[in-house]
Amino acid sequence: MRRRFSRRLATVLALAALGAVVVAGCGGGGEGETRPAPPPKDFPAAQGKTMSQLLHGSGAVPSELVVAPASQVFDTGEERYPFGVFTAGQEQVEDVEVALYFAKDGKSKVIGPLPAKLETLQTKPAYRSQNGSGPGEAKSVYVVPKVDFPKDGSYLAVAMLKGPDGKLEATRMPSPVVGQYPKVPVVGERPPKIDTLTAADVGNDLEKIDTRVPPDQMHKVNFAEVLGKKPIVLVFATPALCQSRVCGPVVDVAQQVADKFEPRADFIHQEIYVENEISKGLRPQLKAFHLPTEPWTYLIDAEGVIKDRLSGAYGVDELEEAMATILPG
Repeated sequence: MRRRFSRRLATVLALAALGAVVVAGCGGGGEGETRPAPPPKDFPAAQGKTMSQLLHGSGAVPSELVVAPASQVFDTGEERYPFGVFTAGQEQVEDVEVALYFAKDGKSKVIGPLPAKLETLQTKPAYRSQNGSGPGEAKSVYVVPKVDFPKDGSYLAVAMLKGPDGKLEATRMPSPVVGQYPKVPVVGERPPKIDTLTAADVGNDLEKIDTRVPPDQMHKVNFAEVLGKKPIVLVFATPALCQSRVCGPVVDVAQQVADKFEPRADFIHQEIYVENEISKGLRPQLKAFHLPTEPWTYLIDAEGVIKDRLSGAYGVDELEEAMATILPG
């Protein structure tokens, strides 16, 4: 654990961009391991305190580690909160325990502690693409499964971290803005009925509709034709056109889970850019969902209703757990 306080804005914004996976691409992979969330009692209790009172009374020293959110879209109610932990040199950190705290403003009571689990992004070797196997790629993602945001607006956010030495550190995080993207489809709604190209549409030349190397096999059906007929997992991601390190494994993970759950559910991978060229802009399918970031994964039941959505990176265990929302038993 580092001891010096480092709040250089350029570093924070650069790492937040890595975590947020803005629509400009993603890459990843690695040999991480899943670790359950530590108990809340291992971190300072909020007990009706303001954020300032919490920080001053916690005994935590300022950390030079940066906690970067892996999503930008949050709505009121319970939301999944994925994030990465990095050094100032943009190296990923996995050997810390983390709990998050949120407050609507400086006078509001703190929500927390919310301990995070560490989710591996590793797949079985057979499912690891060339896109996600390079050096320096992300191995895992921290996830708080549920943050209950009571209202729209900007929130203060702080992370408390414990390293192997057990010493407590604190760092401020970029402020999440709840309700900033009201047009992004949410759980309980019906998704836009978009057409997705299939292998048959391109004469089985999957490189025309898939930047993964090698192409995945999630191009068997058109989303519009199966919506409301079968459970669907719809993945928005672009494996080869990535500029961040956190979402490359998503398509690999989805393919591994697809091979387990098909044909009970249809898995569809939708690329991001027209003709897979950034200069040609976003595909209409992404625009129809009003997605400001990628990757995104939507789980839709046989009635055509969104039952879950995963923004940013996730591992095999998390996606398999989410499958229970659209498949009986």
